[in-house]
Amino acid sequence: MTTGASSGNAIRRAMPAFLTYGFRPFFLAAGLWSAVALTMWIVMLDTGVTLPSRFDPLTWHIHEMLFGFVMAAIAGFLLTAIPNWTGRLPVSGGPLALLAALWLLGRIDCLISATVPPWLAVTADVSFPVVLTAVVAREIIAGRNWRNLPVVAAVIALGIANLLMHLEADDIDVPSGLGWRLGLAAVIVLISVVAGRVVPNFTRNWLAKRQSSKLPAGHGWIDRIALGVLPVGLFLWAFVPQFRPSGLLLLLGAAFNFYRLLRWRGTATTAEPLLLVLHVGYAWLVFGIALLGLITLGIDLPASAAIHALTAGAIGTMILAMMTRATRGHVGRELSADRITSLIYVLVTLAAIMRVAAAFATVWTMPLLVVSAVFWIAASGGFVLAYGPMLLLPRRDR
Repeated sequence: MTTGASSGNAIRRAMPAFLTYGFRPFFLAAGLWSAVALTMWIVMLDTGVTLPSRFDPLTWHIHEMLFGFVMAAIAGFLLTAIPNWTGRLPVSGGPLALLAALWLLGRIDCLISATVPPWLAVTADVSFPVVLTAVVAREIIAGRNWRNLPVVAAVIALGIANLLMHLEADDIDVPSGLGWRLGLAAVIVLISVVAGRVVPNFTRNWLAKRQSSKLPAGHGWIDRIALGVLPVGLFLWAFVPQFRPSGLLLLLGAAFNFYRLLRWRGTATTAEPLLLVLHVGYAWLVFGIALLGLITLGIDLPASAAIHALTAGAIGTMILAMMTRATRGHVGRELSADRITSLIYVLVTLAAIMRVAAAFATVWTMPLLVVSAVFWIAASGGFVLAYGPMLLLPRRDR
């Protein structure tokens, strides 16, 4: 075992740093595509320009943020976390390059899908989640890490959601909007599971080092209830968005997850933005789920406010929070936010606030959309500029 591990380490040292761990290519891809895709969407929204794609501009925007930006970030996180879960060597070198190439093929395909046969357009884009599912499942099963096997279900759900969006765009008889709703539900459930592990653990470790007498509560019955009610409510909403009982489940899920968040002692982390931002991201999740529950119950609120509280707020914040933290940890940087990192967090928070506000302020919708986009692009661009060199260059000692 020692000889094999030493051989694996030697091989990784010999290959380009960019291809040693999944977080490197996929975090950089997520940051770049987040900025580029949103820039393209705002240009299309303002000018009426369209793409040679089977997706209309709005559908393309939804698809590329979910299955381009978010899927890249999830792939980077899983491919980096799984070796820690299983004790196996990370996917690297050629296999990692192949996965990254499949992701890139999907982005190109969705830009020009109207110029190729439908079967080819679908195959080119869906190949990435299919192969990623196979890789993640193989690693978890080979490592007998049964506790984390449910993450495979989340990746499968995202692959199915992606396929459903393509089928709807090709006028196949599928429920309208089911693809993006299912994808959104899968991502929010995945965040609720992963954040429930890492946020209180990171907070506990940080507070313990400062000899705090009050630490986050351990995993208990409230977490089990929260992680049971929220997925049921979300997936019911995804499949039957007008089913009012799912609104009650969403409100219950928001309440339990809010209580869960309070137990993690986020207010004690204000001195460290790298940690505080994780609590802020989860607060966005609670707020978005509560809004979605009220809307599902028939309360007259703009649906886009709930959707963007979950996407621009919860997903955007949590992804940038995890990408910055994981990158710093794996490349040998101090686990503390510098000024640029703190600015990235401020920018993504402002972007989410402006986007949710745009749903309510109908007279100012377009100006607020543009301002939100500028903040979002600046946050993503700031990540690429500040963290790109860390992702491309070899690890350094602290």
